Amino acid sequence: MVTKNNVHNISEAEWEVMRIVWTLGEIHTGQVIAELQAKKAWSESTIKTLMGRLVKKGLLKTRKDGRRFVYSATVSENQMMLEATRQMMGHMCDMHKGQMLLELIKDVPLSKSDIEKLEKQLTQKEQQAPDTVDCNCLASEQHDC
Repeated sequence: MVTKNNVHNISEAEWEVMRIVWTLGEIHTGQVIAELQAKKAWSESTIKTLMGRLVKKGLLKTRKDGRRFVYSATVSENQMMLEATRQMMGHMCDMHKGQMLLELIKDVPLSKSDIEKLEKQLTQKEQQAPDTVDCNCLASEQHDC
């Protein structure tokens, strides 16, 4: 289960481990080490420590396969990314979220299929969208931040 605490307490290095597990699915320790060492100058013990931390956080689970451990994610990449994004957006003024999304769209690689889905979602959202979004930074008066 993804909680705000899981997402908040995952380090950049742990994200690297999770990306490999999400990409390859069930994976044994040696595969994770090989993949990470091809990208990073990390020791085997560092990688095992990261994997152990992710197990303790409940983001990876293990099972024994003969003499080695097999790891798999307990949460999908989409679930984790969605929660991380929601956390980030929760720190922003409502007025500025639309502009932030525009900036992200400029920077993110998108397929034609992704763009079609975005266009469809935006068309649906437009039906109920207000003319402007109010600032939600202060409890008292409405402000333009």
